[in-house]
Amino acid sequence: MNAPAGVAVRAAAARVLDAVLHQGHSLKAELAAQLPTFDDPRDRALLEAIAFAALREHARYGAALAQWMCKPPGRRDGPLRALLYAGFAQLDSLHLPPHAALAATVDATRALGRMHQAGLVNALLRRTLREGLPASSAAAAWPQWLLCRLREDWPGELDAIVTASALPAPLWLRVNRQRGSVAACSARLEASRIQAQPGPRCPDGLRIDAPVPVSALPGFADGALSVQDGSAQLVAEALAPAAGARVLGACAAPGGKAAHLLERDPTLRLTALDIDYERLQRLRATFARLGVGAQAQLHAADATDVGAWWDGAPFDAILLDAPCSATGIVRRQPDILLHRRAADIDALCALQARLLDALWPTLATGGTLLYATCSILRAENDAQVAAFLARTPDAQLQPLDARFGRDSGHGHQRLPGEDGMDGFFYARLVKRAP
Repeated sequence: MNAPAGVAVRAAAARVLDAVLHQGHSLKAELAAQLPTFDDPRDRALLEAIAFAALREHARYGAALAQWMCKPPGRRDGPLRALLYAGFAQLDSLHLPPHAALAATVDATRALGRMHQAGLVNALLRRTLREGLPASSAAAAWPQWLLCRLREDWPGELDAIVTASALPAPLWLRVNRQRGSVAACSARLEASRIQAQPGPRCPDGLRIDAPVPVSALPGFADGALSVQDGSAQLVAEALAPAAGARVLGACAAPGGKAAHLLERDPTLRLTALDIDYERLQRLRATFARLGVGAQAQLHAADATDVGAWWDGAPFDAILLDAPCSATGIVRRQPDILLHRRAADIDALCALQARLLDALWPTLATGGTLLYATCSILRAENDAQVAAFLARTPDAQLQPLDARFGRDSGHGHQRLPGEDGMDGFFYARLVKRAP
């Protein structure tokens, strides 16, 4: 007999959390596997809310178990820890009706075949209702090595960064210029009782502060809207290719930034690269939904292996959406704090440098390369660009304005939450004549 929907949602949330916390899996990938198993958008929204809340507060929830239990669950008893975190999230962070949340979580314990632990889950969740969970700082969820880097990179900003990164992000929408105007899309949303406000720095953007399932957005299915944070939308403003330009999108999947360029100018001659074939198919699907990119050239290729994909014709503009630590989007991907390691940064910086060096010769004289990351670490951003300029005589940094965040010396940096956007870095580089 199938479990009631409420119980099934809690069981699914526990599976997601167990995979992310104890098996090193991606939250995005786990949710992508679990969400389609629920038909009701309210169930999907609840599953997401539980998973995000539990991961944002995982350090505090772990401290509570260490305080309350003589022997807290270890890695081999991950499902129990995941169930308890799912329960804590409902009672502590989401403030769901307590008795219904408690009963459904205890029943989920049984549904997952852990009958012998149902009493323990019941007792600990009831204690949460009586006493509340111990307090903890937002920084407790961050690894010490990363806190040290942020303290060095952004003196005086650490508290603001970790606080903003622990808050749920607003829903940013990008309006497809080929399918309608911002005003028309805003009116359609309002008719569906969804309140959206224009992004003052993003000419194609709308921001929704209250959570809304994507499936409930009028215009999403027919390609009038896309979900994209305001900071990512500004990439098109920073690159600003000329009409009909020959443009390269490197590391382009899943395709939101490339699609935005084509929405603004369908005459662009776009080549999109990604090393991952499956991700490139997602880019193809994105283009099809939005009705753009019919003439785009898509290649599954390593961008650093220029000889394998370049036809020798120089590009007028290049968007290098570089692989990075993603430390600017922790509020959207809280599992970054669980999975990122200090050694990853050196490896990413080396890859970013190889990409810059490999792609620069494919840029036409007078052309523009936009280097962009969703990192907030100087090593990946300001220092990376400074080193590239030092070894590349024909590269020149071109100034950007305050729309793109603070001037960091060799680009512009926005920290998480500033202007309601994700943390992001932009550097616009122009190739000078020899």
